[in-house]
Amino acid sequence: MASHHEEEVLGKAYDSRLMRRILGYLRPYRWQVTVALVSIVLKAGADVLGPFLTMVAIDRYLAPTHAKPAWLTSWLSPRPLTGIAEIAGIYVGLTIFSFLLEYLQTYFMQWAGQMVMFDLRSEIFRHLQRMHIGFYDKNPVGRLVTRVTTDVDALNEMFTSGVVSIFEDIFVLAGILAIMLSVNWKLALITFAVLPFIAVATKFFRDRVRDSYRRIRVAIARINAHLQEHVSGMVVLQLFNREKKAFKTFSDVNAQHMDAYKDAIMAHAVYYPVVEILSSIAIALVIWFGGRDVIRGWTITGVAVSFSSKTLLTFHLVRNVTTLGVLVAFMQYAQRFFRPIQDLSEKYNILQSAMAAAERVFKLLDTPAEINEAAVTKIPQGLGRIEFDRVWFAYRNVPAVDGERTKSQAIAGEGARATHAEIDTGEPDWVLRDVSFTIEPGETAAIVGHTGAGKTTIISLLLRFYDVQRGSIRIDGVDVKEMPLTDLRRRFGVVLQDPFLFTGTVEGNIRLGTESISDDQVRQAAEDVNLADFIHQLPNTYKEEVRERGTTLSTGQKQLISFARALAHSPKILILDEATSSVDTETEFKVRDALNKMVEGRTSIIIAHRLSTVQRADKIIVMHKAQLREMGTHQQLLVQRGIYYKLYQLQYKDQEVGVPAAAPEITANADD
Repeated sequence: MASHHEEEVLGKAYDSRLMRRILGYLRPYRWQVTVALVSIVLKAGADVLGPFLTMVAIDRYLAPTHAKPAWLTSWLSPRPLTGIAEIAGIYVGLTIFSFLLEYLQTYFMQWAGQMVMFDLRSEIFRHLQRMHIGFYDKNPVGRLVTRVTTDVDALNEMFTSGVVSIFEDIFVLAGILAIMLSVNWKLALITFAVLPFIAVATKFFRDRVRDSYRRIRVAIARINAHLQEHVSGMVVLQLFNREKKAFKTFSDVNAQHMDAYKDAIMAHAVYYPVVEILSSIAIALVIWFGGRDVIRGWTITGVAVSFSSKTLLTFHLVRNVTTLGVLVAFMQYAQRFFRPIQDLSEKYNILQSAMAAAERVFKLLDTPAEINEAAVTKIPQGLGRIEFDRVWFAYRNVPAVDGERTKSQAIAGEGARATHAEIDTGEPDWVLRDVSFTIEPGETAAIVGHTGAGKTTIISLLLRFYDVQRGSIRIDGVDVKEMPLTDLRRRFGVVLQDPFLFTGTVEGNIRLGTESISDDQVRQAAEDVNLADFIHQLPNTYKEEVRERGTTLSTGQKQLISFARALAHSPKILILDEATSSVDTETEFKVRDALNKMVEGRTSIIIAHRLSTVQRADKIIVMHKAQLREMGTHQQLLVQRGIYYKLYQLQYKDQEVGVPAAAPEITANADD
């Protein structure tokens, strides 16, 4: 469940630090955003003028009064029919103007939001490509996919719906508030009398929905994790008849998601009617108090004036401030006043989810790429000489180097070099201990040993998926840390035990996006690894579609494509990591025949448990318990009667008693 804890915390609804960083992505599109914001302000002004026009029409023409004329009346005709027509024209013009402004703000804000999402997703994917392999050991694929999809979508919703609506609602509220207070402040205060009750209802709604959304996110994360795991392992699931158990687990998680959504629906179902009732009460109060003033009409006021011995009492008829037009306008304003409040409550949750998503996305982007290129890089000139010079390496539990990090934090890949004193203070779990060897250009070297001896780790360090803690690794005399990563890895052609194919075509999986590889080179590579006959049997030959992970191909066919891929890139150094362990006997013969062509003129490293595949190697390196214990040719190592001799005897002894030669390899397929 630890993988879901990160989804549980929604955080603050507004974080100025995060917001500034998010808005920084809008800088390249500042003029589109400016047009959208100006359109929002003008649209808010146009929207609040409607009831004001109604008030002018009533008080000026329908129920004329002697009240102080509005600023608009000086521009209107004194004739009722003409004046009403003018007001109607202004109303229609404002509606059209408002439509145009809404189009502008929607288009430009949505466009800017999509561009920001494009840039953000590109930045995340670029960052993921730079991360070292150890990063993926600690971060599940589902979580990383969620960062690129769900979390970025939450930010997109904030840009396109949240921020726009919040700005518009605030401007509308400010406009309505200003007009109501300027026209009749007493009726305005009566209208606002229900605001404390709405504030309480909003607080209750916000808390309930916040909790529901948190549970929804947790449930979605669990559903995604469950689906990813069980769909990927469907073969094992069906093989061991675990369908019912898996379905029950999925049903429980699915029910949690449903219950959380039901609670959110209930909160919405209660909140909006409550706000409607309170707004209706506000309108009723406006009708009661305002209508009473309208019905009273003229108010008689008396003023006593004294002249010598006589007192003259004069009377004045004064028109009430609340006119029929004011009353109608206030009724309309009261209805419009509470809608933005409802929207703001809903947008609060969008903003909160966006802040939480931003926190997670920026946490990912701020994770340092622990394998970094040096400021000044060197490009070696040579045919591929490999040298390991007193290399020490551990994946975890490396002692703290700077006195601040913990052992678990100072993992492999940080480039920290432990001193002898630091090694003594806390012994880490070394995978390689003081390993030194040299492979000359054009030489074929094999690395053998028990599971966990460090064979595959040597390859990972050579490709600089991790950095060593002590010692150095050099290619043609240049430390791999001083080489550009692109140039370093371009020198290698790697064939792994479990070949990985991408969705596309057979040709595309051989070329793998390298435009410099011509069609003739692709076909020649397929010929050299004995793959051409199989390809020509396919309906579309080299254009045949390959589904996800090559599910329509056998393991041997995928392995041959992987061989052709490595050969087509013409590497100086060839690495075969258990490349023949998972293929059938017939395919293995094809692969062995292809190997003779592939290793010719290249520095080659072969990792294998089948000793029959490494007997012809120029040099065999025997790893045992993280150390290099033996090194020599096949015959030299047999004469020594050491670890290699025991491995050889064990393998052939198993064959003698009828155990297949591949049997010991089953336990050796684990990652070293």
